Amino acid sequence: MISRRRFLGGAVTLSGVGFLALGPRSAAGEPPPETTRLRLTKVKAICVAPEYAAEELLRAEGFTDVEYVQKAGNVGKEKALAAGDIDLTLHFAAPLVVRLDAGDPIVILAGVHSGCFELFGTERVRAIRD
Repeated sequence: MISRRRFLGGAVTLSGVGFLALGPRSAAGEPPPETTRLRLTKVKAICVAPEYAAEELLRAEGFTDVEYVQKAGNVGKEKALAAGDIDLTLHFAAPLVVRLDAGDPIVILAGVHSGCFELFGTERVRAIRD
């Protein structure tokens, strides 16, 4: 007679083998991006190091033309973004909020220095520039 322990051990083993038999299924990959050119700013700052580290990953995702545009430090990155001179950047949040408030056509996806500032205001404050 087979013991309960041995029976359960065999059942677990067989169920594991059953899952292995299914094997991995290859899923259809995502299509390449519609835009293959990506322009980023070339700035010597530790905060934007991920932009340089991501170059190889961006190319692997289908961005065949990754270009680093030289700008004078962090000054003017938000203007270059609004003017269409660069496509994507890591930037300090405060200047971007001011440019958004001025009506520049930029989109902020996430913050780099999140948590550095807290904005307080009263009912007299109607815009960031106030």
